[in-house]
Amino acid sequence: MIEHVHVYADTWPHQIDLRGLRPPYSPRGRTLITTRRRDATLTGHHCRLVGVELFTPDEATAYLSEVLTAHDRHEPHEQLRALAADLGRLPLALSQAAAFLADTDLSCVAYRQLLADRTTSLAQALPEAGVLPDDQTTTAAAAWSLSIDRADRVRPAGFARPMLELLSLLDPNGIPETVLTNQPALDHLAARRTHHHDLVDAQATAETATATLRALRRLSLIDYTPDTPHETVRIHQLIQRTLRDTLAPDQRSHLTVTAADALTAAWPDLERDRELAQTLRANADALAHQAEDALWQPGAHPLLHRTGRSLGEAGQIKAAITHYERLASNAHQRLGWDDSEFLIIRQNLAGWKGVAGDAAGAAAAFIQLVQEFTRALGPGHPDTLAVRENCAYWRGKAGDAAGAAAALEALLEDYSRLAGTDHPGALSVRQQLAFWRGMAGDVTGAVKALTKLVDDSVDAFGADHPNSLSARHSLAGRQGEAGDAVGAANAFAELLDDCLRVLGPDHPTTLATRNNLAQWKCTAGDNVGAAPDFAVLLQDQLRLLGPDDPATLLTRNNLAAARGQSGDVLGAIEDFEALLEDRVRVLGHDHPDTLTTRHNLASWRGESGDPAGAAAELTELLTTCHEVLGPDHPHTLSTRQNLAYYQREAGDAVAAFTTWTAVLQNCLRVRGPDHPDTLTARNNLAQCQGEAGDGAGATEALEALMKDCLRVLGTDHAETMAAWNALGWWRAQAGDAAGAAAAYEGLLRVLGPEDPDTRTTRANLAYWQDKARDPADTAAQASSLGATGAHTDPLNMLAARADLAQQQGLAGDPAGAAAAFMQLWEDYLGTVGPGHPGTLTAQAKLAYWRGTAGDAAGATAIQQRLLEDCRRALGADHPDTLTTRGVLAHWQREAGDHTGAPRTLEDLLTARIRALGPYHPDTLATWASWPSLGARLETCPARPPPWKDCWTDASTPWAPTTATLLPPGATLPTGKAWPATQPARPPP
Repeated sequence: MIEHVHVYADTWPHQIDLRGLRPPYSPRGRTLITTRRRDATLTGHHCRLVGVELFTPDEATAYLSEVLTAHDRHEPHEQLRALAADLGRLPLALSQAAAFLADTDLSCVAYRQLLADRTTSLAQALPEAGVLPDDQTTTAAAAWSLSIDRADRVRPAGFARPMLELLSLLDPNGIPETVLTNQPALDHLAARRTHHHDLVDAQATAETATATLRALRRLSLIDYTPDTPHETVRIHQLIQRTLRDTLAPDQRSHLTVTAADALTAAWPDLERDRELAQTLRANADALAHQAEDALWQPGAHPLLHRTGRSLGEAGQIKAAITHYERLASNAHQRLGWDDSEFLIIRQNLAGWKGVAGDAAGAAAAFIQLVQEFTRALGPGHPDTLAVRENCAYWRGKAGDAAGAAAALEALLEDYSRLAGTDHPGALSVRQQLAFWRGMAGDVTGAVKALTKLVDDSVDAFGADHPNSLSARHSLAGRQGEAGDAVGAANAFAELLDDCLRVLGPDHPTTLATRNNLAQWKCTAGDNVGAAPDFAVLLQDQLRLLGPDDPATLLTRNNLAAARGQSGDVLGAIEDFEALLEDRVRVLGHDHPDTLTTRHNLASWRGESGDPAGAAAELTELLTTCHEVLGPDHPHTLSTRQNLAYYQREAGDAVAAFTTWTAVLQNCLRVRGPDHPDTLTARNNLAQCQGEAGDGAGATEALEALMKDCLRVLGTDHAETMAAWNALGWWRAQAGDAAGAAAAYEGLLRVLGPEDPDTRTTRANLAYWQDKARDPADTAAQASSLGATGAHTDPLNMLAARADLAQQQGLAGDPAGAAAAFMQLWEDYLGTVGPGHPGTLTAQAKLAYWRGTAGDAAGATAIQQRLLEDCRRALGADHPDTLTTRGVLAHWQREAGDHTGAPRTLEDLLTARIRALGPYHPDTLATWASWPSLGARLETCPARPPPWKDCWTDASTPWAPTTATLLPPGATLPTGKAWPATQPARPPP
């Protein structure tokens, strides 16, 4: 016979009470002991601990439905499921709630409202002791109350109830242990410790708090898992309700402030652990839900501000705005319109709206806030000065860089008068002032001001102070903007070493420095080296910040651009398409960062050989920029510039000229005649004029532009050098070889030996000196090309060798040039692989010089392989792939293949009609070359009508800074979105 014995152990406070009562072991039966305890003594020889979990959502809903149906009560399924969730799916509570519903006329909806009513205790929402179901003798509330009393007698005695009281106001789904063991929590445990006659003296220490949590776990009052530090403690919501019901109103208010203090103390100022930050926000929300009024006595508790800041820094911009809108509404009702707390909340709200993309709205809000801060606090109050600084920042972000600089100049005068020029606030203003001066066009002045600022910051705070590091960060960025990309990269490399030493590898400033170092390495020509830097940075940001953080998305933008600059254009398009989806999801369709991604995606689509598609996307984007940002915003201007570029590439010369004219008019009206963007527009418009057939007019316009660039920007600015380059080209096209050589000679004087354009400029100078019949200078320039490349960078050395090989061919030795390019091609393959632009260029030059040396068949074979490599690397419809196909037809004809050449040319014509349209200049050029290849007239398709020559131009990339709210005294962030394309220069 099998015997079973059931022992209820919950009524005994200690396990010693079971001694002698546990039946002996027998293989013929089982003893079942039910208890809430988890003591180690419950298990051992022949004993096994079996946990009884909560009902699942389906089990709980089915139980409620079954019980109520038996009483002829029918409630909606979704309401029963919600009620089960309200009760935490606890079987005891579910049975008593079902009995309460069966005995009353309350609907499930009304009962849930009763449970949610904070003025109703849990005991009032459950049956009385005499009418409990299933022969139960104790209500759920009474059962928990008894367990809590027993827990208070377990060592360390007297701490269980105050610990549970603290837990009762926090998130039941997970509470970090650091919240329960820091000083505010320990002060609460000491002050609220329960006094018993058998109490042993003990101090409230972190070890005491941890021991209390272990004791509560043994009694099944909480779940305690130290291995999950972010959600160490979990507690059932009905236990929380039971504890809150025992608190008097003043006790509850005091406990709320204590819990808020504990959360604030546990919240790291620098959020490196996004999971911890998410858990802390969940606990802050739970606390505000339970006792929000106490968090506004007498003003907003710092926890409320910390939660909003955490939301914004985590990339949840919309949630941050909603949070501050709620705070603003509460502050207005509780504190009044002129209260300083209300003004600060409105300042943060305006700032996060600016981060969300509404820079103009943020600027307008800050203008109003400046007036209200001045009226409420006075013009010299630190908060008034801080809001003026933020007002200038958002004014600049809205497109008014000159207005921002003017406002900061006035602010700096007030700071100097009130606190001195070395005050931290004054130094912050000086940094912002230099930034916006540079954005307004005075890059040289910005560099000078930042150089002085770095010296002053080091003198005032020391070289390792964050203010000094921030000033160096800004100086390096402006140095690059002034045209010294190599110097900027070197400065960021030095700064990175100091950031790693002072701040550590995971600090946001360190991450931003790594981003900008890779950016300027790219700008300096080291695309191959920069792409891995971006990739490693992205992995670190995914680990530290998460996939949706703005900094993570920015790095993905930069990595995609670097990938394209390294030659993988199709891969860049894929990356930008994926980035666009995520930015739309995280930031919305109209956020500036989303518009940046659309801009870069369109640009790389154009670089892949689809200029018509790029122009169409940029036309649509331009409309959006007009609506969202306004016609005068820098992003709108940049979009219009690149639209003109791809309109020309797509063969729509009239539209390109019209667009560039509009760009120039806009620059003159908004930025003035001396702004760098205005000078860029004049450069491009002059080149359009030259491509239209007026080379002399283009030369005249560029000569006038050259004078203005030298006067405004100086000799070594990138825009000045671009004007030198363009002037040399159009002088040459106008037949002035000597004038072209003079222009290239002037450019060469300001280019350093490490500049990637030095070799090309030397080659251009040698070529046009040769045309002007100056053989001595030509030889000197050719010999200097090798010295230019004689440094450790393998790609620069390969490029220098390519220049020498090209000069060898131009000097009359095509066979020697072919041999040199053959070796060079093999070295490129071994260094960067078959798809790199340098490899493809060397391969093309090899085919040219081999054919020129008389080996047309060899040139054909090389050109055929080049065509396959271009298809793989660039795509079938890329302009370079199409050009390669045309050159292949030429060498096929020279080799005597009069069947293959027309077939290749016919394929090229079909591809260009498909990719570029029938009226594109390249398509028309293919038509023109058809008879020269010996094709029979009857095989030619119908020729389209003639079309005008089209114009060339250069585009200025869009490179916005990331929008970040500046708290009082903060410095301007300098992380930048890396541009999609570099400004195009005329071909040599």
